[in-house]
Amino acid sequence: MYLRKIEGPRTVTLPDGSVMSRADLPPPNTRRWVASRKALVVKGVIFGLLPVKEALETYSLSEDEFNEWRNAVETHGEAALKATAVQKYRKL
Repeated sequence: MYLRKIEGPRTVTLPDGSVMSRADLPPPNTRRWVASRKALVVKGVIFGLLPVKEALETYSLSEDEFNEWRNAVETHGEAALKATAVQKYRKL
């Protein structure tokens, strides 16, 4: 089996004891961003699985979009990433 050379860790241990690997991240060609996929990318960055710059390039995200996801997760949890709940968690 061939492992592609990458910078940084291949897996990280999350605070709940579970292990997250790069294989758990959504595919780079993801078009439909559901809350769980957004949360995986945010967790990957927060816990050091991949750098922010790599996440932005891989998933074609803007810094603003990623920062909104991150703020939503840190403030309200994964539920705040759901499209139907945006109004509930949006700051006015």
